[in-house]
Amino acid sequence: MTVDARENRLSVTLMTNEYPPNIYGGAGVHVDYLSRALAKTMGVEVRCFGDERPGPDGITVRAYRPWDVVKRGGDERLGKALSPLSTDLAMVKDPVTSDVVHCHTWYTFMAGFYAKELYGKPLVTTIHSLEPLRPWKEEQLGPAYRLSRWMEQTGVLASDRVVAVSKGMKDDILKCYTIPEDRIRVIYNGIDLDEYRPVRTSDAHRELRIGDNYVLFVGRMSRQKGIVHLLDAVTYLPEDVQVVLCAGAPDTEEIEREVAERAAGKRNVVLIREMVPKHKIIELYSNARVFCCPSVYEPFGIINLEAMACETPVVASAVGGILEVVVDGETGLLVEPGDPQALARAINTLLSNPGLGRSFGEAGRRRVERLFSWDSIARQTRDLYAELAARG
Repeated sequence: MTVDARENRLSVTLMTNEYPPNIYGGAGVHVDYLSRALAKTMGVEVRCFGDERPGPDGITVRAYRPWDVVKRGGDERLGKALSPLSTDLAMVKDPVTSDVVHCHTWYTFMAGFYAKELYGKPLVTTIHSLEPLRPWKEEQLGPAYRLSRWMEQTGVLASDRVVAVSKGMKDDILKCYTIPEDRIRVIYNGIDLDEYRPVRTSDAHRELRIGDNYVLFVGRMSRQKGIVHLLDAVTYLPEDVQVVLCAGAPDTEEIEREVAERAAGKRNVVLIREMVPKHKIIELYSNARVFCCPSVYEPFGIINLEAMACETPVVASAVGGILEVVVDGETGLLVEPGDPQALARAINTLLSNPGLGRSFGEAGRRRVERLFSWDSIARQTRDLYAELAARG
């Protein structure tokens, strides 16, 4: 299937940095599942960063690479924003014939801006996180952080609709950018309920030399994800409980070194740096006593949905979109961000009360079934496209 304006049905061009098999964060997971759910009822083209790759049935995939010249010489951190900017320019050299352009993360917002100007297409941007609320990225990007903020701002202000992945994110958008509130639409992230479900096999954690009694973390090595706070909490956990960190894609060499050094000093910490295949992650979720999400900033937190879908109780920070995903005292326990002792107390509560953990896990599964299916998210998104397309 190709996306063509001549087709008598709605069509969209999704623009994204991450797309399978190159996924390292929640935004990439979102685009992967959303594109496949949308393709059931409409035309879908994906324009992504990287090398050419085949797409799933019903989806046309085009890949684009940055200009080599922007990575030569100078401050290499600048390339972390200049490379996406050059890729955005490459993305719009091919005519856009879809009814709507939908961009994900600041990496592609300038491509959306140019597509709107060059081809007259309505622009939708989804905010998965906000650059002004991630000041620690200056450590990662240096002066390019000012450029990433400008790219995000330009895309947001030019958007016909801005999708916030939570109500908390909508509030943050209104604090950071002066746009009409009615231009923002809250559409949650989703979860594949057939794929993410409890399994009772134990091959993965045996292979990774993990015992039966463990707390699980899944996420990037990032200040944002609060991994150092979980490592600090280990001191207050029972010695026979392992803390398993599936922590790839470090933001900086400094945070990678810090996490590795802290983990090395604790006998009951298992640090897994490589990307763990999805089927093994699902097994790790399913067998964990507790899933921990200690983020200090989290617009949504799709990993909590994954854990809940696998009937695993959650301990998470009471911040951002997590407040709309995890129900304190029903599907997990929420604590103040950045407090290792509070984190440990909540984890210990569940470790010492297996019945409570099972109850939270079962309630978590029911909650994701009721509110977070991808078909529901796709319907809401398609309705938004139809609304914009009807305006001409």
